[in-house]
Amino acid sequence: MSDQEKTEEATQHRRDQAREKGQIPKSQDLVSAVMLTVALGALMYLGRDLIDFLGQLTRDELGTVPPLNPTQMWATHHSALVVWRLATVMAPILLVLFIAGIVINMAQTGVMFLPDKLGFDWNRVNPASGFKRLFSLTNLMKLIFGIGKVAIISIVAGVTIWYEMDEILGLAALSTIEVASYLLDTALWTSMKIAICLVVLALLDYGYQLWKAEQDLMMTKEEIREEIKNMQGDPQVAARRRQVARQLAMSRMANDVPKADVVVTNPTELAIALKYDPYEMSAPVVVAKGAGSVAQRIRRLALENNIPVVERKELARALYAEAELGRPIPAERYAAVAEVLRYVYELQGKQMPTMSDLERADRERGRAA
Repeated sequence: MSDQEKTEEATQHRRDQAREKGQIPKSQDLVSAVMLTVALGALMYLGRDLIDFLGQLTRDELGTVPPLNPTQMWATHHSALVVWRLATVMAPILLVLFIAGIVINMAQTGVMFLPDKLGFDWNRVNPASGFKRLFSLTNLMKLIFGIGKVAIISIVAGVTIWYEMDEILGLAALSTIEVASYLLDTALWTSMKIAICLVVLALLDYGYQLWKAEQDLMMTKEEIREEIKNMQGDPQVAARRRQVARQLAMSRMANDVPKADVVVTNPTELAIALKYDPYEMSAPVVVAKGAGSVAQRIRRLALENNIPVVERKELARALYAEAELGRPIPAERYAAVAEVLRYVYELQGKQMPTMSDLERADRERGRAA
C-alpha cells in the first residue's frame, strides 16, 4: 500500500487546524427542519390565541374613527401602536425560534469565532473550482436529499388528503368559520408531519456530513510523519541532542565523582555520590546520581579514584527518589547519611567533626555571608 494513500485517521492537530479554518461538519437542512418544527409547534400552541388577537385587532382597527383632518403624527403614532401590539404577541414565537437556531447550530459546531471567514475567498468565485464542485459527491448527495424532500412533502400531503377526503367533501355543509378552522388545523398538522419527516431526513444528511468530514481529514502515512517531525522536531536532530546531553552529563560526572566523599549504592542498580565538607557546607550535597548503566559508571569512577562505596539499599533508594542533583540532601536523611559518613571517616582514619566544630563553622559562615 502506497504511503500517499489516505489510510490514517486524522490527528488531533489536523482536526484543530480544520476547525480553525471553519471546516466543521454541519447540516443546514437540520437547522431549517428543526426551526420549522419549532415554529409549527409554537403556532399550534399559541395559534388560537393568535387568531383571537388578530380578530380583535381587526375589529379594533375597523372600529377606529380617524380624526377629520388626520395628521402624519397621528398616523405614525397609530401605526406604532398596531406594530407594538403585534410585536407583543409575536415576540414569544420569535424568541423561541431564535433560541432554537442558536441551540441547533451550537450542537453541531460548538462555540467558535472565525475571523478568516469574514475575508474574501477567490476560490468561491473561481469558475474552475465551481465546475469541480458541480460534479462532486457533495452535490450528488444534495440532489438526492432534495429529491427526498420533494418525495416526503408529496407523500405526506397525498396521504393526508386521502384520509381526510370525507371531511373535505363535507366542507360545503359547514359555515365559513368552521371551514377556516378545519383547514387551519389540517394544514398545521400536515405541516408538522412533514417537518418531523424532514428532521429525520436532515439527521441522515448530518450523518453524511460527519462521514464526509472524516474522509476529508484522512491523512497519508507521509503526512503523519511530517506532522510528527514538525511538532517534535527531526528525530535525528532530537537523537543527536540527547546524545550530546548524555555526553555532557558523563563529562560532569567524570569531574564531580572524584571529588565525592562517598558513593551510596543498592548495590548495582542505583548510585548516589555525596560530598560533605563540614566547614563549608550546611549538609551533604549530591554531586552525581544515576540508575542502571549510569550507576555502574559512578561506581566505576569511585573505585578508580579510591572513593568509598557503601551499600545501603534503603538509603540509596530514598536519596535517588528525593535528593536533587547539586542540592543538599533532605533533612529526613541527615541521620542515615551521618552514619555512613561516620563509617567512612573511621575507614579513612579521620575524626568525625564534633558539634562544637560544626557550630564554630556555622558562625564563620555567617560572618563571611
